[in-house]
Amino acid sequence: MSHLPTDIEALIPDVSAWRGRRVIAAMSGGVDSSVMAALLKHAGVEIIGVFLNVWDYTREEVTRHGSCCAIEDAYDARRVADLLEIPFYSMDMQEAFREHVVQPFIDDYELGRTPNPCERCNRFLKFGALLQAADALGADFVATGHYVQRTDDADGFHIYKGFDPKKDQTYFLATTTREQMARILFPVGHLEKEQTRKLAEYFQLPTASKHESQDICFIPNGDRVEFLKREGAQLGFREGPIQDKQGNLLGTHPGVAHYTLGQRKGLGLADGPWHVVELDAKNAAVIVARNDEMGVSQVIVEDLSWLADVHDHPDLSVKLRYQSQPSSCTIEPLDQGLWQVKLQTAQKPTAPGQVAAFYIGDALVGGGIVQRVAS
Repeated sequence: MSHLPTDIEALIPDVSAWRGRRVIAAMSGGVDSSVMAALLKHAGVEIIGVFLNVWDYTREEVTRHGSCCAIEDAYDARRVADLLEIPFYSMDMQEAFREHVVQPFIDDYELGRTPNPCERCNRFLKFGALLQAADALGADFVATGHYVQRTDDADGFHIYKGFDPKKDQTYFLATTTREQMARILFPVGHLEKEQTRKLAEYFQLPTASKHESQDICFIPNGDRVEFLKREGAQLGFREGPIQDKQGNLLGTHPGVAHYTLGQRKGLGLADGPWHVVELDAKNAAVIVARNDEMGVSQVIVEDLSWLADVHDHPDLSVKLRYQSQPSSCTIEPLDQGLWQVKLQTAQKPTAPGQVAAFYIGDALVGGGIVQRVAS
């Protein structure tokens, strides 16, 4: 790579092990996946670009969606593929997306849970569907633009947090199975975001200055409550009491779907601050507590998937919210596929439906979904 400028050459990952192999490039139309595809093409990897069409944006009254997988993103992904001179396919995944992501999202809010649609999209579509496409097209791997690092050695593959701590996305991939993860590559995981943009400019990619997606892709205007009502949700909008942990009535609310655990704004309560610590959908009750009462000491986790057999490791830690730091923990199996996670130090509340991501140091070793929370 001596022909590259020195500052650019320093940013190019060593993907020589994949040279000549066929790889599906998951192209979302953003700068990260565009640079991922450009790096693989530059390294001599045989890549096929695939865009997942998951939602009908003609129903949305917005001009620019600001989220992944929108109409403009499909166009941008194809422009990048044309520039790189690689094959490109758009897969219609709207029915599967409705089944595995949108309907569970609605159902969870009806039950007082706080779902993580990006996690479900990764687990059931991006990796499920793309690995099926890889099999159909004779490809060995799927590559994404996630900020995740992977190393391979004699013991197999290892997954680590992205080099840029502000962009690390291992949390959203924690429920990926070992079999899936073995076939996923992350060419931009060693980069900081500005370095990614620098490479995009060097490769003259049309997405170099494109803004990052922020909203949930199927709620482009950001109004979750309006979306749930439009989709026919009813149970989550029953009026009910706001109570403290002792059962004292503090006020009323218009429905548990309006709230999430840890929320403190918009409660309309005197003598605060109060924080939401439980959503009792069965009784349409919102439970709140003060700062000194809101710590979480254990959670019950379901749908757990391990990337390594380390559940009894003394340095195991768990991350219960994307913006939090991992906390030291122990974990024990229960009946019916459930696991009890005990935290050494009480943490801020997390919500049923959110991800519990397990680490040893910077290595991601597994993850599951929080079923319930205990103080």
